[in-house]
Amino acid sequence: MEHLIRVQNDYDRQVLAWLRRRIGDAALQSAVDRLADPRKPYLSTICRSLGIRPPSRRQFAAETARIHRTVGDSYLARIREILAKAAAHEPPRR
Repeated sequence: MEHLIRVQNDYDRQVLAWLRRRIGDAALQSAVDRLADPRKPYLSTICRSLGIRPPSRRQFAAETARIHRTVGDSYLARIREILAKAAAHEPPRR
């Protein structure tokens, strides 16, 4: 979709991915076509034409942090399992 829409930074990439999940590629393509501008439209222009307000940078950051915490917690749980198995198989120390 970046070949049809002006994407200038990471926030724009996040908004584009969010928009694609929310309305789908066909609806997004249709919105771009309705604007009928020879230049690539900005994402903000597309969102306004659809009457959609994208999440803020802060909301994207909070979601990313939540995902990172979830991944980190799962790795820590796996490490604890490995250490517990190793401790169970370890011979007693003198």
